[in-house]
Amino acid sequence: MAIHHALSGEMIDIRPLGSALNRTRTSTLYKTQHLEVFRMVLLAGKEMPEHEVVGELTVQCLEGSVEFSIGTTRDVMRPGDLKCLAGGIPHALRALEDSSVLVTLLLHNP
Repeated sequence: MAIHHALSGEMIDIRPLGSALNRTRTSTLYKTQHLEVFRMVLLAGKEMPEHEVVGELTVQCLEGSVEFSIGTTRDVMRPGDLKCLAGGIPHALRALEDSSVLVTLLLHNP
């Protein structure tokens, strides 16, 4: 079965998952040639190891709390917190509790 990606102008629900959080997988919500938006689900203790992406990105905490690391700097993100990051900067995430974040990636620099 194909995964549904929203179409231009389609409403996307990014409200907290609540009790469904631990049964939900990371999923892409919207994707075009230049932009990708996805909800990343990280259960407590899980990590997204250090990595970098070519384009700029944003990470918005929707629920739970995650540690966002850039080098030796570690910030705890809670619901409503947003990080903006230039492309090419190594970063990592670690869930301090069951969490979901909204990630927006610029896929190709103009």
